[in-house]
Amino acid sequence: MPDFEIGESEFLLDGRPFRILSGALHYFRVHPGSWADRIEKARLMGLNTIETYVPWNAHSPRRGVFGTDGMLDLERFLRLVAEAGMYAIVRPGPYICAEWDNGGLPAWLFQQPGVGVRRNEPRFMAAIEEYLQQVLRIVRPLQIDQGGPVLLVQVENEYGAFGDDQAYLKSLVEIIRQAGIAVPLVTVDQPTAEMLEAGGLDGVLRTASFGSRSTERLRTLREHQPSGPLMCMEFWDGWFDHWGGPHHTTSVEETAAELDTLLASGASVNVYMFHGGTNFGLTSGANDKGSYRPTITSYDYDAPLDEAGNPTPKYEAFREVISRYAPVPPAVASSAAPAPEYSVPLGEPVRLLANPGSWGVWSDHEAMPTLDVLGARLALFRTDLDAEGPALLTVGEVRDRATVFLDGDPVGVLDRERQDRAIMLPRGSGRLEIVVEDQGRVNYGSRIGEPKGLIGPVQLGSAVLSNWSACVIDLDEVPRLWGSTTATGPGVGPIAWRGSFDVDEPTDHFLQTSGWGKGVAWVNGFCLGRYWRRGPQQTLFVPGPVVRAGANELVVLELDVLADPMARFVAGPSLGPVEL
Repeated sequence: MPDFEIGESEFLLDGRPFRILSGALHYFRVHPGSWADRIEKARLMGLNTIETYVPWNAHSPRRGVFGTDGMLDLERFLRLVAEAGMYAIVRPGPYICAEWDNGGLPAWLFQQPGVGVRRNEPRFMAAIEEYLQQVLRIVRPLQIDQGGPVLLVQVENEYGAFGDDQAYLKSLVEIIRQAGIAVPLVTVDQPTAEMLEAGGLDGVLRTASFGSRSTERLRTLREHQPSGPLMCMEFWDGWFDHWGGPHHTTSVEETAAELDTLLASGASVNVYMFHGGTNFGLTSGANDKGSYRPTITSYDYDAPLDEAGNPTPKYEAFREVISRYAPVPPAVASSAAPAPEYSVPLGEPVRLLANPGSWGVWSDHEAMPTLDVLGARLALFRTDLDAEGPALLTVGEVRDRATVFLDGDPVGVLDRERQDRAIMLPRGSGRLEIVVEDQGRVNYGSRIGEPKGLIGPVQLGSAVLSNWSACVIDLDEVPRLWGSTTATGPGVGPIAWRGSFDVDEPTDHFLQTSGWGKGVAWVNGFCLGRYWRRGPQQTLFVPGPVVRAGANELVVLELDVLADPMARFVAGPSLGPVEL
């Protein structure tokens, strides 16, 4: 079997120098029907390795569960990498950042008060060990010394930007080794002295993450990694977007020149991202550095392959740079034809407030429960008021968006980004209903693991409100609403709409959302993700494997107001302006 090890200054494959030319491709952000296509396009660009994170919270939505079906079939993904004649790097975290909800850490981890976050705390470590044993059971037989593609496994992720608990990192190494992982281990940190020291371990290869000033940053890495190969584990070739911000792009020429500088130094590289894909469902994360900013659904990242897997000018530029240092296949990757364009009327609107019982399960609570306690991403809360005159409704903190109704009529919205905490009700009596939405958990920094919902007391004037009923809105069941209820007419959301469309053969589609408000969309029960009129993203990507020859169903859950009940499919993506 092949042997892979860390040499004095280079990686060694069967004793010979080997440069890793890798690209980040997250299996959980790409439909499985497209995995082989994306892997082959990586090979044609000149890459020899595919890197992926592993999202703990996606595999384990509940403790004791570890799902591997569909988009979570890591074993199948790694075997496809091997079938393409490529190698693999696996980065299981447990924390991955990745602009992914909660940085990959399951929300259930933090139900117990005082549980550790990325530190050597017994309850946190016990859960991590359960998780790593599950994921590494998949990776173990796919290591290179057993005939598989896996060359490297990463320990944690940019830990030096968060903490300096060496006991925690050492415990992770011990768990990984005890799980049968024999390939070399690595850490990754931003190339500053403080982060490389705090996030690294002696005996584990340090790597760095950066997208510019390669010579300087490799020099810093070498100061803290005196021997062994130099590697940029995340060569940032683009960036991600937030709702309400611009669409980020980077210069093709400048990024290609930086890659050339990096490869000319002899370093190995992992291009982050080679193909970003999509935050399908409700998987996108958020940042909060004093102001909460949720990440959009697209993870296009301005990468060499765009969100739909088509080569961009950056792909061709990178391929040319790589050809100066390694053989590049003569075949070239091709782009798909423009997507079909047509319109589909939406009808049969079903309003949540008209019949909440058909949307989920009710429970009663003396005090306002968090979304975490309910296991919800979207919920309706209800209580009855009995006060005189107009009244001020206040909340300790909104995480992340609350739409307030009184006797079924909309009053307004409390939004976390605006740091809203109060709204005036026209009267102090009647039925108060609040729809609360989790817009994505913070994936970087000190707010990882925080609870969601209406935090702190909910008050009417100086009185704390009690006797709440809560309805968890089961988003998986929204496409099946019409079997349990009847259409009730439009209004302020949440309102579910549906339409149908026919195709001769399955192909990628782009659903234009610019005429809608804020919500979530599904095609044939597959959740495409969130949309929001504030942009920058104005289309949702519909993977071809989701579409069926013949009849297809589109379902839209509008949380605000859908002024134009028409769905329009367009020829290509619209990710918004690069400047605002």
